[in-house]
Amino acid sequence: MNVYVRELVSSLSQAGIDCVTYTRADREGLAPEVVVEPGHRVVHIEAGPHHLPKEALGDVIEEFTEGVLAHLESIGGADLVHANYWLSGMVGHRIKHALDIPFVMTFHTMARVKAEMGDPEPISRDVAEAQIVACSDAICVSCEEEEQLFRNHYGDPAGRVEIIAPGVEHALFAPGDRGGARDALGIDPQVPMLVFVGRIQPLKGPDVAVRALHLVTQTDSGRDAVLYIIGGSSGAEGDAEVALVEGLVDDLGLGSQVVFVPPQPHHILSTYYRAADVVVVPSRSESFGLVALEAAACGIPVVASAVGGLLSLVDHDVTGVLVPDRRPEHFAAAIVEILSDPLRAAAMSGMAADRASRYTWGFAAARLRRLYLDLTDTEDREHRLVVCG
Repeated sequence: MNVYVRELVSSLSQAGIDCVTYTRADREGLAPEVVVEPGHRVVHIEAGPHHLPKEALGDVIEEFTEGVLAHLESIGGADLVHANYWLSGMVGHRIKHALDIPFVMTFHTMARVKAEMGDPEPISRDVAEAQIVACSDAICVSCEEEEQLFRNHYGDPAGRVEIIAPGVEHALFAPGDRGGARDALGIDPQVPMLVFVGRIQPLKGPDVAVRALHLVTQTDSGRDAVLYIIGGSSGAEGDAEVALVEGLVDDLGLGSQVVFVPPQPHHILSTYYRAADVVVVPSRSESFGLVALEAAACGIPVVASAVGGLLSLVDHDVTGVLVPDRRPEHFAAAIVEILSDPLRAAAMSGMAADRASRYTWGFAAARLRRLYLDLTDTEDREHRLVVCG
């Protein structure tokens, strides 16, 4: 989500929209305001102790909202508020009514969808999201599949629903030489390499990737395969999930074939993608699937769960493989098919990069700018102040 907000707001600013992104100060020494580029600044709001766990952020919403409103008053207000994620949505809800301005919401994940996939959230989140839906002038979803999921759970909202597909930074994520990427990372050029990128939490399914690797190593084409798990603990269950996955690696005797890598900056992450033979995305639910898109842009076949936005991003048997369930044996079978057929893998690689080229942040920003102008009814004005959070 951080990547989404940063890239989309940068593209909006380049399209002539004046944007301010508000975020909570989560450590000492942060500058109150940072100019990212002309037309885009980030403002750090002091709200509660710096090192709050994610589960406690709801306790500082009122304080955070007051800080945002105070800053907005100091700069002359705003024309529209756009919130990302339900916690920011609660803030956006309050700002809409305090300033009487349009409110746009992007959920990224929704409690009812997560519960349907086996990841229940607190009732308080579901209640808050229902209030946000009722208050929003527009709700942004990433694809038709996410729109359908939304309408299945909430019906037709009072506001409009807009499909704003995320983009990918093609200057960073593009096909490259696999041997060179592996050389840069110090990885054996001969071994089959699988990559998992994402938060270490049950929703993302890192355990499925490990179990699939175990089955892959029992085949001729995948005997020496390695799995790189790139990401860190996240959420209330994150630490427990890390311990579970590490224990699973030990129990399956995969200590030498699973490498844990902390979250990486984008310019390094793209190198891991290019080094991979297959990127594995075994999520229980996925509103869009930016990892799958970034991997495809690098020309890497993706083996992914057939859920949510992944249904739009992965063309089954063309750019990768969609697995109808999350059984490790089915992921392993799809991986082995790609590893054992270099011609098929090469064809998937080319088609994946071609398909991913359709997704750009500039196009997403253009659609969003049109929405903003519609909601503010200001076709003749080029510069609008938008609050993002």
